Amino acid sequence: MIMRLNRYLAACGLTSRRKAENLIRSGRVSINGEIVCEFSIIVNENDVVCVDGTQVVPEKKVYIVMNKPRGVVCAVEDPFDRTVIELLPKEYEEVRIFPVGRLDKESEGLLVLSNDGDFAHFLMHPSSNIPKSYEIFLNKKVSERDLVSWRKGVTIEGGFVRPLLVKVLKREPLGMWLFIQIGEGLKREIRLMAEKLGFRVRVLIRRRIGRMELRNLKTGHIVKLSQDVLLKKIQQGGFV
Repeated sequence: MIMRLNRYLAACGLTSRRKAENLIRSGRVSINGEIVCEFSIIVNENDVVCVDGTQVVPEKKVYIVMNKPRGVVCAVEDPFDRTVIELLPKEYEEVRIFPVGRLDKESEGLLVLSNDGDFAHFLMHPSSNIPKSYEIFLNKKVSERDLVSWRKGVTIEGGFVRPLLVKVLKREPLGMWLFIQIGEGLKREIRLMAEKLGFRVRVLIRRRIGRMELRNLKTGHIVKLSQDVLLKKIQQGGFV
């Protein structure tokens, strides 16, 4: 494993890559017993890297898919609410896992968690073209005219948003189920879009990340995958 020093420190789970650069500049990092102050220096496979005199090694990368339940927040820690991290088994207590992307407290469905910052960046970056698909239940029925408005897009807090796909799934006496697919997601995008068009989202379930579909994984449960398998499901198709 050969990588730049700042990336190596981030891979150890100590800090972000940017904060790692501050550690290096402050003279707290050594390689093979010598203090280094240049974050772009290359760490080779047999090098011994220490921070404040203590050797550090990269964490083993972990990739988890969760069926997030309602009522928990997508955060590493929160002073008021239970987090998705608290739902993980004890074996992950010492691993610096974080949620990749967001689902608000009252939303549920597919969520990726990992300690791999580079992988998380890839999944979240718009250039990766990984859409997210949702099933939502609205408080009232949607007319054909309403559907046209949804498909045209609206301006909400954060900018103009337009779904990639909107279609009716099921009509019920008290409302309607829609399937909606979005690309680059803004915070609470679907709920705000619905409010702008005069609707309220009563249920929001993320069913797909890319081509990976939620099918068998029970609410609150997780499945651990390798990076290769997870990426294959997202890009080529598969279910959990």
